[in-house]
Amino acid sequence: MRLAESSTATALAAAAAASGASLDACCARLASALGDIVTTTPFAESDYFSLQESTLVPTCIVRPRSAQDVSRAVTILSTARTPGCQFAVKGGGHTPAGGSANIQGGVTIDMTSLNATVLSGDGTSVAVGAGAVWNDVYGYLDEYNLAAAGGRNGLVGVGGLLLGGGISHFSPRVGWACDGVVEYEVVLANGTLVNVSATSHPDLYRALKGGGNNFGVVTRYDLKTFPQGNMSASTISYDISQAGAVFDAFTDIAASPNFDPYVSLQTGLLYASAANAWSLSSSAFYTKPVLHPEVYSKLEAVPSISNTSEITAVAALAAENPTPPLNWLFATLTFGTSSEAMLDIFKTLNASLYDFNPAGGVTWNFAFEPLPSVMLSYANATGGNVLGLSPEDGNGVILLFSALWSNSSSNDSIYRKGRDAFLAVRDVAERNGVLRKFEYLNYAGPHQSPLASYGKDSLDFLRQVSRKYDPTGVFQHKVPGGFKLW
Repeated sequence: MRLAESSTATALAAAAAASGASLDACCARLASALGDIVTTTPFAESDYFSLQESTLVPTCIVRPRSAQDVSRAVTILSTARTPGCQFAVKGGGHTPAGGSANIQGGVTIDMTSLNATVLSGDGTSVAVGAGAVWNDVYGYLDEYNLAAAGGRNGLVGVGGLLLGGGISHFSPRVGWACDGVVEYEVVLANGTLVNVSATSHPDLYRALKGGGNNFGVVTRYDLKTFPQGNMSASTISYDISQAGAVFDAFTDIAASPNFDPYVSLQTGLLYASAANAWSLSSSAFYTKPVLHPEVYSKLEAVPSISNTSEITAVAALAAENPTPPLNWLFATLTFGTSSEAMLDIFKTLNASLYDFNPAGGVTWNFAFEPLPSVMLSYANATGGNVLGLSPEDGNGVILLFSALWSNSSSNDSIYRKGRDAFLAVRDVAERNGVLRKFEYLNYAGPHQSPLASYGKDSLDFLRQVSRKYDPTGVFQHKVPGGFKLW
């Protein structure tokens, strides 16, 4: 044992002896086995997307340098008889809900050192460490004029996005991001390291495509690559009085039976409580180097405040500036394409939010994204996923309902207002006859049940796979964050 390893283990053992706490004993055992990759140095605020995550303080942090380190850590944590050895797994740290990728008083396994990105010999796949972010992947693949389906914000972690399904700029061409996973390297609950693919553990392979953190710790993802050069990006800002016309143009695109597979579109409403003002915009991307493609002509015909367009590389587009750590709230719903429903949702939000201005203010953001049936047609060709969707569902729209604010003393009032406003929006979609059951896991709030929204068959399948590979429920009970199956 090196000196640094010995001192870490000694310090944690002393802390355990002094406090008698089972969690300290757990950390002491980890440090004894793993040495200096176990630390009590806290995370920086910037290590997480939200304050709800960064303000949690684990008793110790494991920073593995290899899949074998993860295996040894999980073996210790899963077999520890002390009742408090709970743990969390951190990749990019982008999920906002507290406890998703960090833990108060437990052990956080920080995967960020496992971030290698390596192209296969034939260039058809890329091996990506689970601690990488999408900036790492796109920057690497750009040099080969290749891409893989992944996050639109380059700071999002690879692991979290893929385990929840994953919406990509390329999804209408290749499906959900998880559909592009060729193989997983996974540490199971008993510490065994396995490779999982369509031919090796095919049930687990399917379950990992949308099943969240319920089955193991993924240490590497092998992703299918495809040729990709530059693409176009347009940002159009409108006066809020144009909402109806923008929603009509958006719906024409989203509802098309011949959905253009190169479209990547978000139309967003933003409300700043301190200014008591709405803004409206469309992010109209096209995954070919074509400025002002015909498919966006109606969106561009609506009178706008500004319209900026450029041809850019995928990596450059994804390289957004970091968001300062703030408090965040997420929720989501899916509905059938309807400009009338979108306008009703806006009116309902306006009525709910216009007089709500908590201490420090809050910014509400509502992003509408097409969910075209063509995007759902790729799953079966890649071993299936568990999202419970099929092309027969028809085109739809996913709504990301979010809020961000700086003053943590306003948390409770914003949570209450957010919950009320979200339920009102859900009622609008239901009254319009367009509400769908699917809840996208990566956008879901803690009060939602995205795994159940996949349908009974998918949920039963996920539970069966969980009990097969994790019979004692390590990832159900010792990993409390995320959406659980038992």
